[in-house]
Amino acid sequence: MNPDLSTRPIGVFDSGIGGLTVARAVARVLPHERLVYFGDTAHLPYGDKSTAAIQAYSVKICDLLLKQQCKVILIACNSASAAAYELVREYVGSKARVLNVIDPIVAHVGQAYAGRTIGLIGTKQTVNSNVYRKKIDELDAGVQLQSLATPLLAPMIEEGFFDNSIAGNIIESYLTNPALEGIEALVLACTHYPLIKKQITDFYQGRTAVLDASDVVAAHVQHYLQQQNLAAQPGKAAPVHHFYVSDFTRSFEESTRIFFGQEVHLEHYPLWE
Repeated sequence: MNPDLSTRPIGVFDSGIGGLTVARAVARVLPHERLVYFGDTAHLPYGDKSTAAIQAYSVKICDLLLKQQCKVILIACNSASAAAYELVREYVGSKARVLNVIDPIVAHVGQAYAGRTIGLIGTKQTVNSNVYRKKIDELDAGVQLQSLATPLLAPMIEEGFFDNSIAGNIIESYLTNPALEGIEALVLACTHYPLIKKQITDFYQGRTAVLDASDVVAAHVQHYLQQQNLAAQPGKAAPVHHFYVSDFTRSFEESTRIFFGQEVHLEHYPLWE
């Protein structure tokens, strides 16, 4: 790889601000990398959109990220990873590398939990698409996957409702569902869920490992950059990240702080003029 590629940013996109949990995890393990984040807030959530629509949005977002000279594009959304990864990879061609959030988790589960039973929670779209089950079955590692759609969690988290007794009740009623009985680990298969990891971990009291997908994905990105000689070298100053949204409201700015863990300046970038 020629050396100037390493100085280019990592592009991260999602249907909204949930993917910022992935961006935050990436920034934590790769403190020298500059991030360009795009949240398609005009079209969220992707979970209830058609495959064709998600593909159209994804391609449009990639145009922006390629314009910003991104070396890697990370699809930080389960729905878009399922619906558009292959198409985006084809579309982007050799201009950038494309990574998704599903494959690293599947690989991690196959290595760490072969022959064991694990649970998974996510949106209806993610769970009903069966994408994790298909990919985990293809590994042939004897992993028994038990999935449960938990549709109330993402909107609850978006509204900042995750550190109170109401949230506790909702989380508990999902986790006590018979579908999740007897699991040794639980995959948080939605980018919003790292924000309630503490409540979920407390619920299990050490009996069940809670797999934060954002950490698994960030470790994968780190390993990938090193492997491909694409990692940025330490600079004198901390990198300046850029955050774009396709529709701007105050509440997105509020939520962005919660999801990214620090003050963020959002730039409005409509996808269709």
